[in-house]
Amino acid sequence: MLLLNADRNFYKQMLIIAVPVTLQNFIVSFLNMIDTVMVGRLGETEIAAVGIANQYFFLFAVLLIGLSAGCNVFIAQFWGIKDKTNIQRIIGIGLGSALIISLVFIFFGLLYPDKIMLLFSDDPLVIQLGIDYLRIALISYPFIAITLVYSYSSRSIGRALQPMIISAFALIVNAFFNYLLIFGKFGAPVLGVRGAAIATVIARVMEMCCLLIWVYGSKSVLAATFRELTDFSLKFVKRAYHTILPVILNDLCWGLASFVYMVVYGRMGTQAVATVQICNTINNLFLVVVCGLSSAAAVMVGNSIGAGDQIKGKNYARNFALLSIMVGFGLGGLLAISTPLILSFFTVSSSVKKAAQIISYIIAFTFVIRVLNHVLIVGVLRGGGDAKYSLLIEAFTMWIIGVPLTIMGAFLFQLPVYMVYGLAIVEEICKCILCVSRLKSGAWVKNLTRSLAGKISDQTCPYLQ
Repeated sequence: MLLLNADRNFYKQMLIIAVPVTLQNFIVSFLNMIDTVMVGRLGETEIAAVGIANQYFFLFAVLLIGLSAGCNVFIAQFWGIKDKTNIQRIIGIGLGSALIISLVFIFFGLLYPDKIMLLFSDDPLVIQLGIDYLRIALISYPFIAITLVYSYSSRSIGRALQPMIISAFALIVNAFFNYLLIFGKFGAPVLGVRGAAIATVIARVMEMCCLLIWVYGSKSVLAATFRELTDFSLKFVKRAYHTILPVILNDLCWGLASFVYMVVYGRMGTQAVATVQICNTINNLFLVVVCGLSSAAAVMVGNSIGAGDQIKGKNYARNFALLSIMVGFGLGGLLAISTPLILSFFTVSSSVKKAAQIISYIIAFTFVIRVLNHVLIVGVLRGGGDAKYSLLIEAFTMWIIGVPLTIMGAFLFQLPVYMVYGLAIVEEICKCILCVSRLKSGAWVKNLTRSLAGKISDQTCPYLQ
């Protein structure tokens, strides 16, 4: 197998990038699972309310991640030539855009919280608890926006460890205050879902403050003044968005489809929402390794293609594809074995637990497909410069196959939640076929180094001319 013949440099580069990203995502997912378990102790209504309110945050996070990933295309390139000025300009564009997005979401979240909740549920108690949670959690949005831009930028300059440590600290703080405020421990008031929201705000504020202290304390290239962050022209912004926008649209396309899935489950009832919320939490815990592999693939394949070494880029792509298959089988087996144990921590009805177990087994048996899809789309195709085709794959499979099948299963055939969830897996199978076909064709290899430099030009930016 090609993977077994990979040089040591492949494994070394992969581990340097993948391990910190994997650990950070594992900590996030594990502590989010703890949060879900804590809220689940209050009951199915509470877990459904928080899960629905977090769908609004999910859409917000998808936009920010797409924005940060788009900006990182440039930051990584400029870091290669140590162009501090343009790195800071791109960070400035990212911060400005992220803050605008957060303010828009806060505005609509405060103005129409009831309408947002009504998209997912018609249960009056779920809606009211969700509104209580959302109104408080919205305070954290600007802090999260700043944190994400700086965290992703740090990865682009090879500093993934520090954001991981800070994120771990913040999420431990979040779990502690959840325990304190949800249940009223150590003399604190019993606040329920409002306590969970307050804990989120406290943790996110602390995370942003710690990250900024590290950035400016270490005097890294990211430590820019306000003038340096805003030293760009409108022309610079417009041309930068020629590359940033497709990445945002790719993530938004996926996010909106996931948003629709949750609307469908919400209309199926409170128990259906609680079931899917539990399964998504467990699924995300096992997907953390995939995020690390995808990040490593994007960097390593992209660097090789950008340097003009297409043979190495294609070999790396095949190595990552084979590695993702091996990891997918391993993680899928582990998920199947551990599902009964994990579900025992959730205080829910037997019907919810049974449906969650069936869905978890469906996820486990198809996990290898999910892993391969994620690594090829987010890692290999984007790294190789094929972002537009990645967008087409996501748009076609989710909106032409996945969403219609889910809607028909829920409302036309009125299937149980685990069968509706199973129909959504058809989308993943079709996506896998398209991704593997694209990988074999070699058409995904696109050297964007020269075109990027030519597209973003500014009289004050000699490296961009």
